[in-house]
Amino acid sequence: MTNKNPFISVIIPAYNSTKFIALCLEALSKSTYTSYEVILVDDGSTDDTAQIAHDMGCQVFVMENQSGPAVARNFGSKQANGEILLFIDSDVLVKIDTLELVASTFSENPDIAALFGSYDDTPSDTDFLSQYRNLLHHYVHQNSNPDAATFWAGCGAVRKNIFLELNGYNDKKFAEPSIEDIELGYRMRENGYKIRLDKNLQVTHLKHWGWYSMIKTDIFNRAVPWSRLILQTKSLPQDLNLRISDRISTALVGILLICIFVLILDLVRLFNLISYGLLLSIIAVITISLIILNRNLYGFFLKKRGLVFTVKVIPIHFLYYFYCGASFGVCWIQNKLGLLKTSETNS
Repeated sequence: MTNKNPFISVIIPAYNSTKFIALCLEALSKSTYTSYEVILVDDGSTDDTAQIAHDMGCQVFVMENQSGPAVARNFGSKQANGEILLFIDSDVLVKIDTLELVASTFSENPDIAALFGSYDDTPSDTDFLSQYRNLLHHYVHQNSNPDAATFWAGCGAVRKNIFLELNGYNDKKFAEPSIEDIELGYRMRENGYKIRLDKNLQVTHLKHWGWYSMIKTDIFNRAVPWSRLILQTKSLPQDLNLRISDRISTALVGILLICIFVLILDLVRLFNLISYGLLLSIIAVITISLIILNRNLYGFFLKKRGLVFTVKVIPIHFLYYFYCGASFGVCWIQNKLGLLKTSETNS
């Protein structure tokens, strides 16, 4: 018989999180659901993260060395008493009903192994890049298939027995923030477990994004390892950032940049293969096609933040398609040359 009030272990990996951790824990303390515990795993912080969490009544475990969130989450799961493990990041704020929603969803749906949500549409940081990144995440998750093909640990829950059965996150392969949650989702689906994307499960993100952190994260912590995972597993789900329209957009951006490169370097005159007029027409057609393909996303930004904001978003979004596509291309070449390992599993 399914427990209608499952005990939830909230597990928070944290590294130098003094800016946000008190807000994160305060939001949890306001939860309407009371059958839970909070476990914070301090991943070798050099600030007062652990002390702040301890003073707020949280169970705190301190890692000797910084080992990454996968290690921290796995360690926290071994200390957990709950039958449900709810992973949240230290820079998010849950709603008062977040835990209640997690508990009721698992109770009413005994067939699902895990569920996750999204950021909401009211990110804390007000600068343009942070607003763009957090709203993009919100839009993608809110418009993806509820029958999910993967997992997200920013606010994601899993049944403890299944998590332990699968040996948790692959902390040997992912020693820093990466796609350890996505890889776990792949393994859950490979083993026949169901994962739900619950669009009502939303949290506020407090993170500030800069150009360096955005590009580094997108390429080295997301695009490259995810491309390798796709090539190793030969699994390309049509969901989240991998829908058909996203794949077509990536290809079109690649062609667009080649055309712009030809135009800027005046290769038209050098090789005389195409007229300037035709080249400009191709650039215009591709640009319009990209806007049409992504019209729902840009319409979302237009509605939420206005015309000027949306106009600024478009070239950055094109850039995103470019470096994600380029990352996959490099990984594909490496795979063809036999430079990628065929499998890596957690033990």
